[in-house]
Amino acid sequence: MAKVMITETILRDAHQSQAATRMRLEDMLPACEVLDKVGYYSLECWGGATFDSCLRFLNEETFDSCLRFLNEDPWVRLRKLKEALPNTKLQMLFRGQNILGYRHYADDVVDEFTRLSIKNGIDVIRIFDALNDTRNLEPAIRATKKYGGICEVALSYTISPVHTEEYFVNLALELEKLGADNICIKDMANLLLPYKAYSLVKSLKQALKPETKVHLHTHNTAGIGDMTNLKAIEAGVDIVDCALSPLGNGTSQPATEPLVATLAGTEYDTGLDLNLITQATEHFRGVAQKLQDQGILDPKVLRVDVNTLKYQVPGGMLSNLINQLKQAGQSDRLYDVLAEVPRVREDFGYPPLVTPTSQIVGTQAVMNVLTGERYKMCPKESQGLMRGEYGRLPAPVNEDVRKKVIGNQKVITCRPVEDPSYGVKHLDEFKKEMGQYYTQEEDVLSYALFPQVAEKFFQNRQAKQVGLDNSVLDKKNNAMPI
Repeated sequence: MAKVMITETILRDAHQSQAATRMRLEDMLPACEVLDKVGYYSLECWGGATFDSCLRFLNEETFDSCLRFLNEDPWVRLRKLKEALPNTKLQMLFRGQNILGYRHYADDVVDEFTRLSIKNGIDVIRIFDALNDTRNLEPAIRATKKYGGICEVALSYTISPVHTEEYFVNLALELEKLGADNICIKDMANLLLPYKAYSLVKSLKQALKPETKVHLHTHNTAGIGDMTNLKAIEAGVDIVDCALSPLGNGTSQPATEPLVATLAGTEYDTGLDLNLITQATEHFRGVAQKLQDQGILDPKVLRVDVNTLKYQVPGGMLSNLINQLKQAGQSDRLYDVLAEVPRVREDFGYPPLVTPTSQIVGTQAVMNVLTGERYKMCPKESQGLMRGEYGRLPAPVNEDVRKKVIGNQKVITCRPVEDPSYGVKHLDEFKKEMGQYYTQEEDVLSYALFPQVAEKFFQNRQAKQVGLDNSVLDKKNNAMPI
């Protein structure tokens, strides 16, 4: 058994999970010299929600909220991290055809974003699709291989009658054929129980080529993450995700230090220097305290939430359901909604509950309960999911429900970006639209993904260059609220 490798998530998923992705570059750079010496397999530092959060800023009249967005160029952040971490692979999270946004983008946009991510310093690209639709993964896989990145493709893990161990093994084999270097089990909701993890990892290692690494990503929301990691390691997993303890555990990943200490001196020894890791921990303890003092990091995120396992509802989705019911003055209907979630999910073809499908299923369940009639009200996102705008659903849908949700609208059966009704824009169109703000080739991608947010960021950047006061510009442009 080779040593177990660790991907450290303190620079991305850890603060995304616990502190709404609000850690600043200035809080990362002082720890980079130590982090670079530890010997991690990779440092996850980009992608996910970091890009959007970097670009946003608010005006001085809502100063408390100013702390919540960063007004940083995400491309500059990546370049500076690469410079500060020359000996460690940098990793990002990439939502397949969605890239980092909330709709599907044309293949040339996916290709260019991949090219510039690798050019600016990314080594490992973890690619996933919320529905595990391989058609939405292929362009990003091709581009990652084309530009020399390490292609790690994720299985969005969930539990349903169709999401069996055989389903995930077959999906992994298909992704390996498409070019995946690593296969990641992406357990975003902390539903993967320890012995299930052991069995799944064993099956994947037996089915895949010896050179294909298996990487496990879980959280500790339900309090089982450490045990899940350990059983996966005993089954032969190559890499696990962990987060330094100041932002580890709870809704984040299991903490790094206990796992390194547990494996030391065993056949699974990580070989990582716990003294160096402790130095980095000391730095991020101060960062976590600052985030807590600013009201961004709520200690509640560290609590074990067994509802994740009981209802198979991720912690963030549960919080969202509670807030929706509170706003409607119907907090006492929570258990009715939780009972409705699996019924909606079955009607919708068992989508994994990860962004954006968790929000879609949850909102529809709330509407079904509050209106007293199932599917009387259907948001456009529910209509889009049932119309095929997000891709191919894992199982057949309830056709009676589909008729009620979308009426006689045509169902998209091809890849969404290939359907004329979807209306994707290509790279040249984005270049023309944002031409006046162009200063670097990366700006086109920032605009393509988040046009309104990026435009305000570009205006603010121009104002700084000519010496205008930021607050004046923010008021002029009515900066975006949270």
